[in-house]
Formats: sequence, C-alpha cells, structure tokens
Amino acid sequence: MFESWGRWTYRRRRPVLAAALVAIIAGAVWGTGVFGALTSAGGFDTPGSDSDRASRVATQALGRDDADVVILYTAADGRTVDDPGYRSAVEGALAALPAGEIGSVATYWTTKSPQLVSQDRTSTYAVLGLAGDAEARDGAYEAVRDDLGKVGGGLTAEVGGAIPTEVAINDRVSADIARAESMALPILVILLLVIFGGAVAASLPLLIGGVAILGSFTALHLLTYVTDVSIFAVNITTFLGLGLAIDYGLFVVSRFREELGRTSSTEDALAATMATAGRTVAVSGITVGVSLAGLLLFEQNFLVSMGYGGIATVLVCMLGALTVLPALLAVLGHRVNALPVRRRKRAGTGPSESGWWYRLAHSVMRRPLIYAVATVALLLALGAPFLGVNWGGVDGKVLPAGTEQRVVAETLESKFTRNATSPIVVVADGTADRARIGAFTERLRAVPGITGAAPTGAEGDTTRITLLYEADPNSGAARDLVRDVRAVAPPAGAEVYVGGVTAEVVDQLDSLAGTLPWLALTVGLATFVLLFLAFGSIVLPLKAILMNLLSLSATFGAVVLIFQDGNLSGLLDFTATGSISPAMPILMLAMLFGISMDYEVFLLSRVREQYDLTGENTPAVAIGLQRTGAIITSAALLFVVVIGAFATSGITFIKMTGVGMVIAIVVDATIVRALLVPATMRLLGRANWWAPGPLARVHRRYGIRESDVPAERPLEPAGT
Repeated sequence: MFESWGRWTYRRRRPVLAAALVAIIAGAVWGTGVFGALTSAGGFDTPGSDSDRASRVATQALGRDDADVVILYTAADGRTVDDPGYRSAVEGALAALPAGEIGSVATYWTTKSPQLVSQDRTSTYAVLGLAGDAEARDGAYEAVRDDLGKVGGGLTAEVGGAIPTEVAINDRVSADIARAESMALPILVILLLVIFGGAVAASLPLLIGGVAILGSFTALHLLTYVTDVSIFAVNITTFLGLGLAIDYGLFVVSRFREELGRTSSTEDALAATMATAGRTVAVSGITVGVSLAGLLLFEQNFLVSMGYGGIATVLVCMLGALTVLPALLAVLGHRVNALPVRRRKRAGTGPSESGWWYRLAHSVMRRPLIYAVATVALLLALGAPFLGVNWGGVDGKVLPAGTEQRVVAETLESKFTRNATSPIVVVADGTADRARIGAFTERLRAVPGITGAAPTGAEGDTTRITLLYEADPNSGAARDLVRDVRAVAPPAGAEVYVGGVTAEVVDQLDSLAGTLPWLALTVGLATFVLLFLAFGSIVLPLKAILMNLLSLSATFGAVVLIFQDGNLSGLLDFTATGSISPAMPILMLAMLFGISMDYEVFLLSRVREQYDLTGENTPAVAIGLQRTGAIITSAALLFVVVIGAFATSGITFIKMTGVGMVIAIVVDATIVRALLVPATMRLLGRANWWAPGPLARVHRRYGIRESDVPAERPLEPAGT
C-alpha cells in the first residue's frame, strides 16, 4: 500500500505540490486569523459539578458577583482610607469611567466591608463588574482599559482581577510564540545542516515544519466555529506540530537518501522510502493522534480543546510528511544531496560491527538483566517525588513576577483579609426561611478551619453564604475543608451547592480521577492494536506501553521536584506556588505517550525489517539500534530545541509543559531506547515476536506491512 502510494506521488508530484501551495497560501492568509478567534485563558472548570452549579444558581438568582476587574489603590504618603481626600480621589476616578461599560462597583465606602481595606489601612480595592455577557465584557474591558489606572490625590492604582489577568496571559502567549520561534529556528537550521551535511536536505524538514504550523493554525481556526478553543492550544499545537513535522521529515529524508544509494531510480527509492519510513510515519501519526484523542473524554474545555487541536496538528504533520515531502523528494531526486556543507558517507552502505550504537547494543545485551534492573530502578526513583504531588488551581501567579496583575493578586493575599478574594461560597437554594438559613450559617461557622461565615446575598429562595478560612486555597487542608463544608447538613427543603476556587479544584480532581481509567483503557487498547498490526506481536505492544509508563513516571517526578518544590526556579525564572494544576499532567500524559511511541515505532520498524531478513533476534536488535540510534538522537535533539524554546514562556504552566516534555524526550531517547529496549528484547528473545495462532493469522491478513518491498541486504555480523 505505502509502496504504491510512493509511486503514485512520484507520478503526480507537480499536481500534489500545486495543491500544497494553495493550502499554504490559505493557511498564511486565513489560518493565522485564529489568534482573534480563541477563547480566554480559562476552561479549567468542570461543567455540571457542584462548584459549577453553585456559580450558575447564584448568578441566575442573585446576579453576577465575579470580580471582573480589581483596582488596588494605595497612598504612598501613608494616608489611610479614613482620610476624606482618599475617598474623594477613588470615587472621582471610578465616576470618570464610562457608565455604559460598568455593570457594578463595590468599594469600602459603599459596602462598609473591612475586607476591602488592608491591615495598615493605607490600601483599598474596588471591585468592578463589567456590563453584558462574556463577549461584551471583553469589549467593555478594552473600552475602559486605559482609564482604570488613572487616579489623582497622590494615590497609585494597579489593575488586576479575572479579565485583566486573562488578557495578560493571552498577550503573553502570543508574544511567547513569536519569541520561541525566533529562538528555535536558527538553532534548528544549524543542527539540520550538521545532521544532513547538505543545505537542500536540511531545508526539507524545516519546510514541512512550516507547513505544519500553518496547517495547525488553519485547523484550530476551523475548530473555533464548532467549539471553544483555549488560547493555550496555540502554544501546544505550535511546538507539537513543529517538533513532529521535523521528526517525520528527518525520518523520511534520511531513508530516501539511504535508498538512493541502493538504486539509481528516484521512483524506486521513493517507493521503498514510503514502504518503510512512510509506513512508520503513518503508524506513529495515528498512534500520537489516538493518544491525544483520549483528551476528548474529559469534561474540562481546556483539555478537550487541546485534544481537538492536537489531533488536527498531528494529522497535518502526517499528511505533510506523506504527501508534500515525497512530492518534493520526487522533484529533487539525487539533487537532495546538493549544496553540501561537509563530506558524508555514501548512503546505503549499511552499518557494521564498528558502529557505536551497534557496540552499545551488544554491550547491553551481554548483561541484559543488570541493565534492565538498573534502568527500571532509576526510572522508579526519579518518579518517586510524584507521590507527594499537591494539586492547585490557576491564578495570577502563573504570570511572571512583577506583572501588574500578579502584583495585585499577591498584595491582596498578603496585606488584606486572608482569602477574601478566594472564599468558599455556599449557595442554598429552595428556602426563604431566615431562621433556617441562620442556623445553617452557624453550622458552617462551626466547621473547624472556618474563620468567618456570613450571608452576602439573598433573593427569593436563594441565599449566598461566604466562608473565610486561613488555609492556603491550593493546599490539601483547604480541599479537606471544602469536603467538610459539603458534609454539613443543609437547611430543610433546600439544595446546597459549594463553590469557589478551592471547590473548583476539588471537583476537577474528582472528574479527572473518574475519567483517567477510561483514558488509560482506550489509549492503551488502541495503541496495543496499532502496534500489533504494525509488528505482529502481542509482547512488543505490552512492553512498549510499560516502558512508556516508566518514562512518564520519571518525568512527572522531575516536574514535582522543579515546579512544585521550586528546585531550579531561579535558573528557569519562575515562582513555585507549591502546587501543580491537575489538568497539566493529563495533557502531558497524552502528548508524551504518543511522542514516546513515535521513537518506539521507528526503532522497532528497523529491528523488524532485519528480523524478517535473518530470523535472528539479537543481531536484529543491534543492527536496528545502529541504523536508528543516530536518527532518533537527532530527532530528539531537534524536538528538545523546539520545546526548549517554548519552555522559556513567561506563563508558568506552559513553561512546565515544555520543561517536562524536554525531560521526557531526553529520558526516552537515552535511558529507554538505548538501554532498556535492547536489554528487555535480549531477555525476551524470540518471544518478542510471539502472537497466538489466531492473532498471527489476523496480522497476516490485516497487518500494516509491505510484502513487495525490495529486499534490503541483511548484515551478517560475526559471531551471530
């Protein structure tokens, strides 16, 4: 099938390239419009959860109570809010804002709430609710944005709150993409020139990477018409698309140059390339896509939009590597080796016993048990810190230190009533009996850890009660407190819902924990089936899945050590919050599981090729590692450069995703592929390729393989 596709592409190379050019122009013109169509930086809430119902019921009955904008006023000269001039300056500044854009204003003087005044009484904050629905509120903020920080009377004004924080994150994401690409591209060019030794060959993976980025933007733009797509999807799909496209381009171009060394016919070389590297790219792309499709099982829009964006991006990468790239190679032929920058070995001469990767494989396979036990123990030790993970939400502290919105959030936390802006919110719906509500409030106040409880809104049968507490909102103690509050007996005849920042994290954790087994089942089963169809074994897929889990555990342990505990925070320029957003490891799990399989498929494809030719397991593993070791290492290095550039993001959890993926790829391409794979394959011997009789017949009939590819000359290493 893939050989025929290679020949078809060769014969229709010009129409294929013409169609690709049209798609590239469309992506450049229309696809880049995605930046104006993405949703805000939210999407972490859990629809239908208790905290979500609390918000909806309260909003419907009592109106919105969200702090869309928070303006922090401070008197640098030490005056307090009791000074008449202080009040006059704040109220004058607020009165000057366009009335049509502001839905509500709450200040210390209108509410008499001590929570709105700092402990030294030199600072206060105003809470603004913007007018209209979500889209209108975004427009309202843009209309008043330049006026919010204006105040006279010797005061200073700093702007924070939900909408300014989201806008700041969105702006930072867009800036980070441009900076990361400008950082990564020069390094990629240099590395590709070194790897390929020629300018023409080196340019091809970069070209496919550019096609992948434009294609991912176009796919995301299309998705915005049918579902909400998070702004963070642009970051993720950009580095995922660029990294995968360059990897696939490296695999295909390297194999094509190798095949050119065996035949003078460009068509035959392209057909053999598609039958081998093309098949590998297809299996890898489907595997990565299936892994990312697991994100669609979750309820959080952030993960769902990442799933849609990731699937679209992987498909674009795969199609680019299987259509545009072979068409370019068909046009270039032997000119793919043009413009050399260094001398290179003649392609197709094959590896020998003198190859470094070949010797490493045999060294490992002489002591397979020692290497296997040692590497597994190392990976488990690296993963141990993940057992102490502490989950938390996403707030202004994901922004770089010194950002105005983050400064406001930190000031409110340190100088004002503890958790006044992140309380536990209890909504009682179904009773207007004040005595019952009063008794219920007293029961809530009696919960250990609660420092204050008071009704803050009532209309008809609905009452909102705000609870204050001392624990950090992202701590386990705060989550336990939410569960204790939910256990309090409700008023007779009423339904009670518990919301707030910490309650949202509790509900998110419960939702993720409930869906995670289904993710493991669906992705694991689909991966098993795909690898079985590719290699005809039930042992190799199981081994690959287990190795991926070991590699992922080491990655998550490192993420906890760095981003939760704060190790390397100075070097990486972020502030550790002592917690990790629970959605991020799920996203990393889906992406890394697929990417790790990318290298696994590439290695095992070459091992299987040699095993089919010789029937000998040990030399097949050694030769497979020799033929792929340098390419996998190069691919991993290129991917690390791409992701490493995005790891410079000023948004903490984007940085965490980038750093985590760099660690995972390094571990996977070195410890796992170079040491653990050869050791386990030597221990398993011929059992690597075993499948029960009925399944073996299924593979012979439906397997993803080629039976008519020109045979590759097997190597005959001494002593085998």
